[in-house]
Amino acid sequence: MDETIQPPASSGSVEVRALTAPTRAEIEQLAQIFDRYRLHYGEAADALRTASWLEENISSGRLEAFVAHDKGAFIGFAVTMPVPASLRLGHFWQIRDLFVVPNHRRLGVGRTLLDVIRAAAVRAGALRVVLQTEADNTPALRLYAEGGYTAVEGYRSLTLPLTPDLRGS
Repeated sequence: MDETIQPPASSGSVEVRALTAPTRAEIEQLAQIFDRYRLHYGEAADALRTASWLEENISSGRLEAFVAHDKGAFIGFAVTMPVPASLRLGHFWQIRDLFVVPNHRRLGVGRTLLDVIRAAAVRAGALRVVLQTEADNTPALRLYAEGGYTAVEGYRSLTLPLTPDLRGS
């Protein structure tokens, strides 16, 4: 799955690929922008812990990372995971995280990440690709709708915290 896809010409030298068997340097580079993503959601930066978490989850196969890079620098990523689909006796892919650094947004990078994930999910025999985002994340909702994603009505997302929220919210 080392397929590399280039986004539209407007994004220059940007390419998107699955990060298979990442090197330590690739994990560290992914951790740097993953921490920017975490900061966006109010988490504290912790490059060492982030790199360790990414390496553990990618190497175990629990997660797969897709990266967008421009001249060797990672500028965006998406993280997916396969999920059993018990009623259909198959599996689907869930996009857990998707992030493009601010100065590369609206250039087709996010769309290309979604296209690469869709192609990989089809090759893997997935039944569908699902994701979630905040109801007020208008740019993301527009991107997902343009990519063919539709809202699932009639379901409600619920959570049961098992550890205290250290941020105090």
